[in-house]
Amino acid sequence: MMGINVGIIGLGRMGQIHAKNIVNIPDANPYAACSTTDASLEMVKREFGVKETYKDYEEMISNPKLDAVVIASPSGMHTEHIQLAMEKGLHVFCEKPIGLNIDDIKRTIEVIESRPNQIFHLGFMRRFDESYQYAKKLVDEGAIGELTLIRCYGMDASSGFDSFLRFAKKSKSGGLFADLGVHDIDLVRWFTGKEIKRVWALGKNTTYPELNELGELETGAAMMQLEDKTIALLVAGRNAAHGYHVEAELIGTKGMLRVAQEPEKNLVTIFNEHGVVRPTQQSFPERFQDAFRREMVEFISCIKEGRQPDVTAFDGLQGTIVAEACQKSIETNEIIDISY
Repeated sequence: MMGINVGIIGLGRMGQIHAKNIVNIPDANPYAACSTTDASLEMVKREFGVKETYKDYEEMISNPKLDAVVIASPSGMHTEHIQLAMEKGLHVFCEKPIGLNIDDIKRTIEVIESRPNQIFHLGFMRRFDESYQYAKKLVDEGAIGELTLIRCYGMDASSGFDSFLRFAKKSKSGGLFADLGVHDIDLVRWFTGKEIKRVWALGKNTTYPELNELGELETGAAMMQLEDKTIALLVAGRNAAHGYHVEAELIGTKGMLRVAQEPEKNLVTIFNEHGVVRPTQQSFPERFQDAFRREMVEFISCIKEGRQPDVTAFDGLQGTIVAEACQKSIETNEIIDISY
């Protein structure tokens, strides 16, 4: 196969990250892009060599030169964009979450499954992070025995809140657990191979009370019980003063693992009037830049080799179901039992 021509919908941070990575994959070309703003379209032409730009998504995916599309549009548009692209015969990479409405996701999965020769890849990039992959290997090999508890932190740096607030005023994120916590929900399912059956979630807005009017949360936590009684504890937030903090702890009957206990920027330690200081990472593009690159390489490889990736649309469905249950628990202050 010649170079794979890829179109990108959505040119925010994620769209730009994927465009940059596609440029650096020998067998892929960032051929087209779609956005509502002229400035972003001019930017991708200038920075990434995109040949054709559009303001209408359906017009872009009708281009016969396209082979695949990367969907980085607002979450509420994902299912529609997936279905339209699949129906045009395109391979699809979609950012998480796969969607915000369970029925829409199920209909989308039907479309995906009706086209087995087209590749569908969902953007759960943490599965492509080397540290998480190493921890998964140890768990699968029985190095820490049977898992009993998983604890995950996923907190954005407070420096990025203004950007999120502008986004939240224009588009629905789906809520804290669908937007941020869904990554950790996926990790829990990935590490255990089990489904989540019961959740109890709590939330609080302190620094940013304006989130109350938007139906969003600054900080949330959830306790989860899996089908084999394994326990999972999730903390998600948008206000980590020290930087971008993503951490996981896996406790088993023979030991425990911690992934990124401190969000260290590098191996430098600073000794000065403030004491002993370790610089920390400040954003998700910094922490997961290699994972984003590796997942896009996998997407292109799947197209070339005619095989489906390990991460599936079903994983996206299950993540959204659990995130929705967490949101319901916050709204009702009740424990929510999940039936699939």
